Amino acid sequence: MLDEIDMFIIKELMENARKPFREIAMKLKLSDVAVIKRVRKLEERGVIRKYALIVNPASLGYNKISFTGINVKPDKLFEVASKLREKEYVKYIALTSGDHELLAVIWARDSDELKKIHEEIKNMDGVINIYPAILTDIIKADAYI
Repeated sequence: MLDEIDMFIIKELMENARKPFREIAMKLKLSDVAVIKRVRKLEERGVIRKYALIVNPASLGYNKISFTGINVKPDKLFEVASKLREKEYVKYIALTSGDHELLAVIWARDSDELKKIHEEIKNMDGVINIYPAILTDIIKADAYI
């Protein structure tokens, strides 16, 4: 179980993963070493899984983002998920228990490329149908716990 100190450290690192441990320690009135030990334990326990760079897709030339629900035949679910995981255009893929078996976040350079990607997915063996939702604007993009 995480305590208030762990949660504070996590929130600080989510705000800026490069924030110096010394700065976090000062806010908590702890030593640098105490904060470092807690961070290492959070990493070992899998609470902190990865430190990542978050970029603006448009600045890299990806102007179309799609959150795509994918319905799949049950016997092909893991095969389709595995194929999608290998695609460069898929930035996130998850099994879901909602309206669709899979949810994928797809980056494309333009509408034509996105249409081709959706057609490719739709034609994969085992895919029943796709349900794209095209991102039009971001209202909030905070990291979350």
